[in-house]
Amino acid sequence: MNVVSYHPSPDELSYTFGGRAPVGKVRPGTIIELYTEDCFGGLVQSVGDLPSQVCEFPYLNPVTGPFHVEGAEPGDTLALHFVSITPARDWAMSSTFPLFGALTSTHTTATLQPALEERVWRYDIDLARNVAIYQARNSDFTVELPLDPMHGTVGVAPAANEARMTITPDAHGGNMDTPELRAGVTLYLGVNVEGGLFSIGDGHGRQGEGEVCGTALEAAMNTVVAVELIKGVATPWPRLEDDRHIMSTGSARPLEDAYRISQHDLVTWSASLTGLDELDAYQLISQAGQAPVGNVCDTNYTMVAKVAKSYLNSPEVYEGAHARLRELATQYRSTR
Repeated sequence: MNVVSYHPSPDELSYTFGGRAPVGKVRPGTIIELYTEDCFGGLVQSVGDLPSQVCEFPYLNPVTGPFHVEGAEPGDTLALHFVSITPARDWAMSSTFPLFGALTSTHTTATLQPALEERVWRYDIDLARNVAIYQARNSDFTVELPLDPMHGTVGVAPAANEARMTITPDAHGGNMDTPELRAGVTLYLGVNVEGGLFSIGDGHGRQGEGEVCGTALEAAMNTVVAVELIKGVATPWPRLEDDRHIMSTGSARPLEDAYRISQHDLVTWSASLTGLDELDAYQLISQAGQAPVGNVCDTNYTMVAKVAKSYLNSPEVYEGAHARLRELATQYRSTR
């Protein structure tokens, strides 16, 4: 088993997908132990640290990477299995921003009402008890929330030599902000350039569907990911697989188009897995599918389409990559 560890210094963090040389090369079958910084670059540490004052645009939402996967070429698919995602600090931060979020005016939805207040919340994290503690800013209300760590931003270099800000989700992945991207899940990303060049960041201690205010429990993470390459199999939009479900994503504006992309991909993917024609698959997904929301705040919005594999007669997906990577993860854990 090949295990690689990577802990970037602040000047090694990346703020785009594409347009950056790889930080390292890995072979398929490698397990990477990596550190990711939070979306504020670790600069927001107290409720007095307003992001507008301590952070500098566009240096927000840093990612760790990119990593070059040997043998990856356009038309292939990278499989990234998240072995573990663990908060690296005993605190996480969240905030509201003026002109950002789902329940406020934005630069594209201009209104004459005042912008929301910029306010910061600090969550204490108790890993031993697996909880984060919410504390209201203007009262003594407090409640414990179960941790459910995930990564909001994962992707590869886009096609056509593009460089995209990490905050933007699209067909290459990016800032999808779906809570489905937790430990135990395999993410499939279509390769657009030699090596794939994948990066990971934007750890969340937990997040509600939609990330409604624009931020989650933003946390630095110690993450372990297993890498595999599926040759000659293309993936049009990021897809996910866990032990029970397959999922398709779509990112666009308006939200209806993100929904349509994710549903279209799941319908056509299900048809290819089962041998159903598209209308039969359309009917099945219409009755058996789910539609978890990713983000509704970013430069593009993200929707997820999800169905239990049992409703598809449990087909083999991506040549059984998820099962193989789960076994690799088990072997890794047995050595730790």
